[in-house]
Formats: sequence, structure tokens, C-alpha cells
Amino acid sequence: MSPRAACRLEQLGFERVYDYVGGIADWKAAGLRVEGDGKQGLRVADATTGDAHTCDVGEKVGEVRDRARAAGWETCVVVAVDGVVVGRLRSPAWDTEASAMVGELMEPGPSTVRPDAALEPLVRRMRKKSTPQVLVTTPEGTLIGVLFFEDADRLVGTDASQGADEGA
Repeated sequence: MSPRAACRLEQLGFERVYDYVGGIADWKAAGLRVEGDGKQGLRVADATTGDAHTCDVGEKVGEVRDRARAAGWETCVVVAVDGVVVGRLRSPAWDTEASAMVGELMEPGPSTVRPDAALEPLVRRMRKKSTPQVLVTTPEGTLIGVLFFEDADRLVGTDASQGADEGA
């Protein structure tokens, strides 16, 4: 809400008033819920899973590999203590020396998307570039989850067929 609206609510006696300085765009980009008519179409958040295998730059590759494989993951999202994405460790790194450190072998600064981005154009780009997954983060770079192409493509396909049925 605007600073003026927050001030007015306080004047009216409300005690718990918050002025979200980042604004509605930042709110949406952080994947937070909003109210409205729901006609915005599918968003990245609609297909994002909160699951993601994470690790720290200071961990040993062998330990991370064993944990990732046990959990059924082929990649590990490298995050800082505050959850900010700093890199990605893919399965080819699993075959290196087990005592190597994640920070030495990770791909720094992987591409990310925001949860409020339109889903359909992203699915088209992922298909064109054969991208199996993308990381979803807040505007500050904090990991929200992973969007898998197969899940997003299925959702977009389902949404498109529902729209066609409604028009008939």
C-alpha cells in the first residue's frame, strides 16, 4: 500500500499497518498471493515446485552427490546461508574427485526467473533451447523452487485445451 494510505489507516486507529516499499510488482515477483479477477493467465509460480536439492559452496562434491542421488536429483542448487542462489552443480561434476569442493566446480550465477513471469512464453523458450528446468527466485535472488519443463508444458497444454472447451 502507499505511504499515504498507511498514514491514513494509522490516523483512523489501525495499529498493525505496513507500508510495503517494494510495491505490487515486487510483491508479485516474490511469488506472494494477490487478489483480483484472475485473468492474468498462468504464471511461473503455477508450475513451480518448492522442492530443490541445495548445497553450500563449502561442501565436498562426494557428499553432495550421494545426498542428491539418494533424493533422486541430478543437480544441486548452490545457495548461500541466506538462501540466495550462487551457482548450480550438475551431474557431470559428480564424476570428479569426491573431496573437491562444490565452490570449485559449480557453474556460478545460473539463470533464474521470477514467479510472476508469464508461463507460456517461458515454456516456448525452454522447448526451443531444450532446457529441462529453470530456477525460480525472488527479486533478491532467494531460491523459491524449480520449474520443470515437463510439468510446465503439461500445465500450459491443459490450460490451452480448457480455454478451447470454454469457447465452444
